[in-house]
Amino acid sequence: MVLSMERWKGKVAIVTGASVGIGAAIVEKLVEEGLQVVGLARRSEQIEENAKKLAGKKGKLHALKADISKEEDILKAFKWVTENLGAPHILINNAGVIQQTTLVEGDTEMWKKIFDINVIGLSIATREAVKLMRENKIDGHIVHINSTLGHKIVYQQFSNVYPASKYAVTALTETLRQELNHLGLKIKVSSVSPGPTASEFSRTSNFVFDENMKKMMADRVRVKTEDIADGVIYVLSTPPHVQVHELIIKPVGDPY
Repeated sequence: MVLSMERWKGKVAIVTGASVGIGAAIVEKLVEEGLQVVGLARRSEQIEENAKKLAGKKGKLHALKADISKEEDILKAFKWVTENLGAPHILINNAGVIQQTTLVEGDTEMWKKIFDINVIGLSIATREAVKLMRENKIDGHIVHINSTLGHKIVYQQFSNVYPASKYAVTALTETLRQELNHLGLKIKVSSVSPGPTASEFSRTSNFVFDENMKKMMADRVRVKTEDIADGVIYVLSTPPHVQVHELIIKPVGDPY
């Protein structure tokens, strides 16, 4: 199998949750590969800063402000992309949150926020991308940034509905694959599931760790955000007839 990003050079990629962490690492790799990358995030100013750092690379980063929990923001973003850059060839559904609550004493609004971003927002963005790919006869690629918690439950104090949202992503990946097959489309869909990762994910979720939680997190082995970005590039680099359905990336020594 020959791995190559050549067919994506100059094409348009949309990355949600692109301001920091895994999203920012993915954006950087795609720009280096020569793509026109549109980064979506509530903090678009951070993406603008990253775009300045990436000036002079083969591709280009465009920053758009969008809250993935709001359908109107997603629709506006896709409209801007098509009118200014053209139809997307790649969608990376990276945006995700966790909230500091529990199941036993849970905050309903926090639960809803997790599902609104991790599941509903992902599904809306996917729908819009597939629609544009079909209209423009593009054999594109959709990548869901999932989690190992979407395959196995590991107890953490504030897991609450987060693993359920990621199990939903696992189901959505397979359901979409089957729908695309039924429609006779050559659009690929892949799930990339990181294990513990050194990123700013908790900060973007407004998470406040107590001392015990900080120690537990510090003691855990982790992969780097660029490791996950490399995994995404690998998935995208496969030839048109090859589909990586699920890629799980764990650090060596991970006990789970």
